[in-house]
Amino acid sequence: MRLMPRSLRVRLVLASTLGASAALIFCLVLLYVLLVRQLNTALDEGLRQRSHDVAAAARRGDLGAVQRDPLAQLYDRDGTLIAGSPSLARVRLLSVAEVRGLTGETFTPRSYPLARGAAPARQFSRRTVDGDVLAVMVSTRTVEAARERLASVLLFAAPALIGLLAVAGWLIVRAALHPVRVLTREAAMISSLDTGHRLPRVVGDDEIAELAGTLDSMLGRLRVAFERERAFVDDASHELRTPVAVLRGQLELALDASGHPEEVERSLRASLAEVERLSRLTEDLLLLARDRAGTLVLRHEPIDLLDLAGAEASRLEPAFGLSMEVTGDPVVIEGNEHRFRQVIANLVANSAAAGASTLRLTITRAPRDITLQVADDGPGFPPGLLHSAFERFTRGDPARTRGPDGAGLGLSIVRVVIAAHGGTVEARNGAPLGGAVITIRLPANGGRRL
Repeated sequence: MRLMPRSLRVRLVLASTLGASAALIFCLVLLYVLLVRQLNTALDEGLRQRSHDVAAAARRGDLGAVQRDPLAQLYDRDGTLIAGSPSLARVRLLSVAEVRGLTGETFTPRSYPLARGAAPARQFSRRTVDGDVLAVMVSTRTVEAARERLASVLLFAAPALIGLLAVAGWLIVRAALHPVRVLTREAAMISSLDTGHRLPRVVGDDEIAELAGTLDSMLGRLRVAFERERAFVDDASHELRTPVAVLRGQLELALDASGHPEEVERSLRASLAEVERLSRLTEDLLLLARDRAGTLVLRHEPIDLLDLAGAEASRLEPAFGLSMEVTGDPVVIEGNEHRFRQVIANLVANSAAAGASTLRLTITRAPRDITLQVADDGPGFPPGLLHSAFERFTRGDPARTRGPDGAGLGLSIVRVVIAAHGGTVEARNGAPLGGAVITIRLPANGGRRL
């Protein structure tokens, strides 16, 4: 059985009402106690003042002052009644033992007889300067009635005030949570297709306004990620469509030329080239997907980076028609040899596709990192492409012409592989050859495993 309500608004109202009710009840009880004490104090002060006036008159020999008091009696040292109010003719306020044992001032609750029973009263007794004992009494009926009226008023006011507190708490919580309801309604209306929808702005600088701003920023980041993923799917579909269409056309030609072996062979070789291109594209997409999912694992081994760069330059130089130079410090790092060969091949292919004729690879070792710089004499990166050169499917030619590196994933692969080795990569234009410059920095300890 669920004791607490599900609604946050109801829970907040209950909590605030219970807390305010406890504080209100405490304050009302304290007010009642203080008012009753004040009434009793005023009553006692009145008795003390009456006693002082009657004792002063008796000391001057005016015993009539005792008789004129509504409720007073004067006793000698032995307890004999000297004078008293006519209304107390048959009643002694103090016994003989009480008179003899009195040493100071005392306040005592009493009751005195009336025609219809006894009435509550309060008595003040004191020993005078002459040694006599004076007792004065006052009815507390008015004080008791005032206390009962006060209790009735407080008992009636407490539920009314608690109800007002509950209503006020409900209105306050409702107003405070109204932006949350608006945000909830707007967020429920947002779908994956509604990427341009924004959450309403909450006025103020409180926690709800901060939450609204944070959620809106999160939606902005999700929108950017969604657009990137959609662009990735669109680009991948575009890149896959072309070789599949070519492959289908070549196979159809081979079927039509079944009686001409040369035509069949030419179509099959063209199909094989498209299959290889599809295979490379698939491997690149798989590598990027594993990197995005955090499941990219590379087997590391000692690599002589200078020797590897020289061997790749010798292999790629005739393939791309570039004049390549490899210089620098001999460096042995911990890494994946296959992926580093892929990095160098992608960088060389990128320079060749841009129209460069000369390429220089420079390896430099520093105390804390290792730098691999690839510079060419081509036109460099276009200004609008420099900051997005390592994004997926980014190419300088907007018409998507098929270059040597295929789908525009070369530099993206470079960034992923270098990041998997704990390094960074950046692009710029300029010295030393005036074209594009790719700078790779790797940690001197050999990188890290993912």
